[in-house]
This record gives sequence, structure tokens and C-alpha cells, in this order.
Amino acid sequence: MLRRLWPKTDLRTLITLLAIASIVITLANTLYATWRVQRGLLINTTLESNRVYATKLAATTEIFFQLAQSQLAYSANVLSSGLDNENSLQQEVDRLREQTDSFNSVVIVDADGWVRSISPESMMLQGMRLTTSTSRQALAERKPMISQPGISAANNLMVFISTPIWSKTGRYLGYVGGTLYLKKKSILNALLGEQYYRDGSSLYVVDKQNQVLYHQDSKLIGKTIAPLVADEVKNLRPNGYLEISAQNGEPMLAGYATVPTSDWMIVALKPTQTTLQPLTSLLLQVLKNSVPFALLTLIAAWILARLIALPLWQLARKASQMDTQGVSKEINGIRSWYFEAAQIKRAMLAGIGILQDKIGRLKFEVQTDPLTRLLNRRGLSAVLEYFLTTRQPFAVLALDIDHFKRVNDTFGHDVGDEVIIRIARELEESSRQTDVVCRNGGEEFLMILPGADSETALSIADRVRLQVVQTEIPAVGRMSVSVGVALWQPDKESMEEVFKLADEALYQAKKAGRNCVILAGKQQPQLTEPARLHG
Repeated sequence: MLRRLWPKTDLRTLITLLAIASIVITLANTLYATWRVQRGLLINTTLESNRVYATKLAATTEIFFQLAQSQLAYSANVLSSGLDNENSLQQEVDRLREQTDSFNSVVIVDADGWVRSISPESMMLQGMRLTTSTSRQALAERKPMISQPGISAANNLMVFISTPIWSKTGRYLGYVGGTLYLKKKSILNALLGEQYYRDGSSLYVVDKQNQVLYHQDSKLIGKTIAPLVADEVKNLRPNGYLEISAQNGEPMLAGYATVPTSDWMIVALKPTQTTLQPLTSLLLQVLKNSVPFALLTLIAAWILARLIALPLWQLARKASQMDTQGVSKEINGIRSWYFEAAQIKRAMLAGIGILQDKIGRLKFEVQTDPLTRLLNRRGLSAVLEYFLTTRQPFAVLALDIDHFKRVNDTFGHDVGDEVIIRIARELEESSRQTDVVCRNGGEEFLMILPGADSETALSIADRVRLQVVQTEIPAVGRMSVSVGVALWQPDKESMEEVFKLADEALYQAKKAGRNCVILAGKQQPQLTEPARLHG
């Protein structure tokens, strides 16, 4: 079926289909490129935004810890005179808790672990001995510290910030500390605040054991989760961003930053799918804006295809009527407004003339040289008559085998014939498909190069010369040729004059030492290379 329909497809349809395919491919490529660029832009922008947000929160938290430790250090200095005045101790812990809301509770503990004062007093811990891990750690280390999350004596999940109390004589008196509750209202929650995203994003604060210290979902606080950022990545860069998978496998865009004082890590997450949601509407906008221009381009292509195809369609109709009377006049009446159609029209007119007047008289036997199977002078005349009719410019190469008489005298005419045959083959192999090679008689050859300018003709001539000189011929060795080059233009010299110029250039090549190429009107060899001959 396809074979029966394909020949009926005309040029206008093909051009229109090509235009449609080009528009569709271009539009698809534009959409794909836009998708790739915008996708990368959205992801990179979100990653950077998450990094900046996490870094900002980490910096704020770091400042809070430094201020909290500074407040505790001030109190420790005030308390350095001793822990005997209970009223003074109570006033100090109340001041610490109520002045800045930095702590959920404040406690003063002596060197033996006994609670000397606590605020709020409702906690009912005064006079008790603290045995929690955070208390023991503060007593043992005797330095400012931020504890790991733990359970307080009042059964609250908290972080404990403490500073040692030293007497003026350097004796360790105990410590003053404040708690931050992780599951209740605290300044930490106020600092981290409500996540400013409202699109499925989340914020994690985890310690170095990956225990969750803050999250919008309070059920996660206190639980240990899989590492959100690998340790090697965190150690390499204290803040940055990367693409990760959430606990449920959902792709997420993460920005992270560390809090140096506490070695906490803050991670801001946003689902990749949420980030890319605007991409669909963006592509629709691109498509909406592109379609009208694509339709206008298609209409213009259809009109242009019709204009281009019309003369070719008319010429194609006449091609099936080339044997009818008066077809040449009808072809002449076709308006061929562009170069290719004009050339086809000219070729058809020339073909009609040749078919009707000359083609029938051309026979292979009378046009071919029997030794080399190349065209002879008669065949060359038919070719030249065609070029003259079609006004096709060409270049002429006149070639002559150097020292051929010496070959005949030394090795005999049979070997001489083999040399001519071999060189004829080399000329054919070195020529283009459209070139015409013929034997002009004896050791002389002609090559006709349709449409060749001087540069192309010289290049082909030198290629032929090199091909011959590099060919090893049995019993003789290597031979060479001299080449004369001339150009024929329809509106300049006659063909006879051009062939005469080629012969004169060949004579100059012989005179210049043989094995070289001379362009008519030039005295010096063109594109030559020295060659060593043997035999």
C-alpha cells in the first residue's frame, strides 16, 4: 500500500510535512529545554533558600546559647561569695528565669549535688539531691556546658545549660543552670517559630546522635531518626544543601547548618514534587505563547511550498510529454522563478534537443577508444555539444605522458600500450563522478571538469599528477604526466580557443621540466611537488 501511495506524494506536500515536522521538533525542543532549565533553576533556588534559612536559624540559636551562657556566667560571678544566703539565692534564680524568659527553670546546685535554690518553686526540688546524668556531668566536668537531651528530675525532656560557680579563693561551690523544655513552650520553640513554608516543608533540629530536638510534629521530638545528612558531608561543610530521600522515600531538597556551641544540626526540607509544581503551568504558558507563532509559520510555509512546487509540478507534467510536438514551446512558457527550477527547465530543453536530434546517432562503439575504453574524440564532441547547448561552464585538463617515446623505444609498443592503459585507469580513479576522461590520441589525454573553477581544476590536476607519479608500473617503474589547464565560460572564449589554451599550457608544463601543472596564462607550475621516477 505504501509503495502505491508514495509516488503520488507531490513536492508541495513534502515541503509542508517537512515544515510541520520542523515546527513540532523545534517546539518540542523548546519545551524540553525550558523544562530542563527551569527545573534546575527551581531546584537550585529551593536548595539555596533552605540552606540560607537553616543557616539563619543556626546563627540565631548560636547567639541564644552564647547569651544564655553569658547570663549564667554573670550569676555565677554574683554567687561566688557563697551559697549560704537562701533569700539571695532565690532572688537570683527568680531573676534569671523571669528577666529574659531564656529558661523554663533555673537551679543552683552545690558541689555535692544538693539543690540549694530553684525557680519556679513549684517544682518542689529544693533540698533534694540531683542524680540525673546531666547533673552528674555538670558536677564532674566543672565547666560551662550544654547537655545532651535528657529527662529532668521533674520528668521533662529537656536540654540543660550550666556554668560552674567558683569562690573568690578558687574553690568549687557547685553550678547554676537553666533548662529548655523540648516538648513544652520554651524560648527554643519561639526562636525556631512556626515554619514559614506552608507547602509540605518541614524543619528538623537534631543533636549529634540524630535525636530530634525540634519538629512541627511534636511526636517526633525525642526520637532518634536516620541521619538526614551524612557525617562526612557535615564534617566537610558546616552548612550546605543536597538532595535526599525522606523517611518514607519521598525525594526532598535539604538545606542544613550546624550550631557550633551545641553541635546541633538544623535541616530545612522541602518536597521536590512541591518545588516542581509551578513547572507545569510554566510549560503551558510557553506552549500557549508559542502556538500562534507556530501556526503563522506553518501557513507561511504552506504558501511558500505552493510557490516552490508549482514550476516543478508543471515541469514534471511536461517530462512525460517530451516526445510530443510543441512541448519545447510549452516548457518555455513555464515561469521558473528560482535557480533550481530554471536549471531543470534548461536541462529539459537541452535534453529534448539532444534526444530529438543527436542521441539516436551516438553509439558506444564509435565513441570509445578501443585500447583504453575511454571516450575518443567523437565521444568528446558529443559531450562538448551538450555543454554548449546547456551553456555549462567547464575546465579542460590536457595531459601528456612524459618520456613516453623512451618507453616504446626501450620496452616495445606492447609495454607502451600497457602504460597507456594503466595511466588511463589512474585518470578515471582520480576524477570525480561527473568528470569526463577521454583519450586524445597517442599518449595524450583530455579531462573535462563540469562546473570547476580554477582552484578546483588545479587541485584535481595535481591529484591526477600525484596519483600517476606514485603508481608502480610493471617493467617500467614510475611514470609522470604534464598537465595544462584552461577554463571555458559560455560568454567568453570559444571552445576551440580554450582547448588551444590548454595545449599551450601543456607545452609550458613540458618546457618547465615535466611532471607539473600549468594554468593557462600562468608561466609557473601550480601545486607541484618534486617526485622521484624509476625505470
